[in-house]
Amino acid sequence: MYSDRTGLILAFHGCDLKVRDKVVNGAELQNSTNDYDWLGNGIYFWENSPARAFDYACEVMNRTNEIEAPAVLGAVIHLKHCLDLTEYKNLQILKNGYETLKISLDAERLSLPENKKLANSNEFLMRYLDCAVIEMIHKINDSTNKYDSVRGMFLEGNSPYPNAGFKEKNHVQICIRNPNCIKGYFLPRQLVNF
Repeated sequence: MYSDRTGLILAFHGCDLKVRDKVVNGAELQNSTNDYDWLGNGIYFWENSPARAFDYACEVMNRTNEIEAPAVLGAVIHLKHCLDLTEYKNLQILKNGYETLKISLDAERLSLPENKKLANSNEFLMRYLDCAVIEMIHKINDSTNKYDSVRGMFLEGNSPYPNAGFKEKNHVQICIRNPNCIKGYFLPRQLVNF
């Protein structure tokens, strides 16, 4: 009953400048279908954080050749029917998805995927297990209960000070499965001093 979201949110996508400009001029963003995507298959956004989206685009540029010029694309999004993993009750759905995946893979004598760290990192950034669990949840949901989006809070990065309960790259990430959730795109503005 409370998984259907009301209202619009602002979200930001870190990408190459050419991609940003194409989307602003009418092209569509493509789903990410990597088997290590944190929230399963879909289009990824950082909720209310253009700075984190830009930081991510810079990280990708430094790690791969996928981005030549880092940029940020803004989006107005309605999450609609959302699997929000910041909500207590939805963590039970996540747990049930894990159990179903485990039973399914055991029956086929296959191993569970594992979340893995990237080289030179203490973070589990390659989320093979998390992705498989969330995709299993989508698989077992019937067509009348499809999730349009998935939302999760992630603790990432170094502590900003000793014994902090926070990390420098904490963020809320959104995965849009239903592209009709995206109501429009925009170019983020810089703050004007007044």
